[in-house]
Amino acid sequence: MANRHLSRSIVLQTLFEFDFNGFKEVDVKERVKHNIEEFAPGLEDDVFVFSLVNEILKKHKVIDEIIEKAAPEWPINKISFVDRNILRIGLTELLFGDRTQVPPKVAINEAIELAKTFGGENSSKFVNGVLGAVYKEIGEPGKEETSKKKKKENEPVDPKKLAMENFVGALIYARKGTDLFLVFVHDVFGYWTLSKGHINEGENVEEATIKRIKEEIGLDIIIKENLGDKEYVASHPEKGKILKHVTYFLAESEYKDIVLEKSGGLDNARWFMLKEIPELHIYNDIIPLISKAIEIISKPARNAKA
Repeated sequence: MANRHLSRSIVLQTLFEFDFNGFKEVDVKERVKHNIEEFAPGLEDDVFVFSLVNEILKKHKVIDEIIEKAAPEWPINKISFVDRNILRIGLTELLFGDRTQVPPKVAINEAIELAKTFGGENSSKFVNGVLGAVYKEIGEPGKEETSKKKKKENEPVDPKKLAMENFVGALIYARKGTDLFLVFVHDVFGYWTLSKGHINEGENVEEATIKRIKEEIGLDIIIKENLGDKEYVASHPEKGKILKHVTYFLAESEYKDIVLEKSGGLDNARWFMLKEIPELHIYNDIIPLISKAIEIISKPARNAKA
């Protein structure tokens, strides 16, 4: 059976893009197809994705009114892009979905999981509060039902037994006069992160890193140092649970304009001065890499002064 949680992630990404562009008339089929090919190649349950996106787009104005009634202190335009689109997914499944396929409690729990994964610190509580209020208002249907699938997904996974896929990424820096700048890319879920990509067959890690950075943001880089490796468990539509291994490098580039590859996963890329970085919304797992990189870059400057 296809991974519905992954499918909902694709729906969320697609809605984020539509919302960001003001829900202007777009080719829904083409946008969804692109996101599936980009982030979930081989996804079997694409019918679920298309169906849910279309249902949300048809009813999003009604859904938005329900959100504002359930959370009157939060006008829809004051709710973050991610949170309000998670609510749109959850409410559409809760109110208009087939309850034999997606019981109400599963719809709520899945929305909460999306909020934990892609939202901010308080997103899951906010989503739970709004959906819980609507759930009570409609009489708590299927209150005693449980999801065997959900229990199975929450079972502990032994990473050592999983197939591994390899990626490479880089934290890129440049000097402009006496100022130091770092590059971050911005994903559609609101986080600034590091540019990365797959290692193709026959490539070594440094060669792959140089090519993927050039392809994604148009910069020519020089590898300076290995920052370390990160591993995390992810879901693949055909392979199930897999282990993603990412090797990160510190790399130098000229300070020049960034040319972001057209992609449904990223919506911005730019240079930041060091003083700006603490204000960015960054994934927790790359913060140690940034700290290590800054320490490495700063060493020559400290030695020169000494």
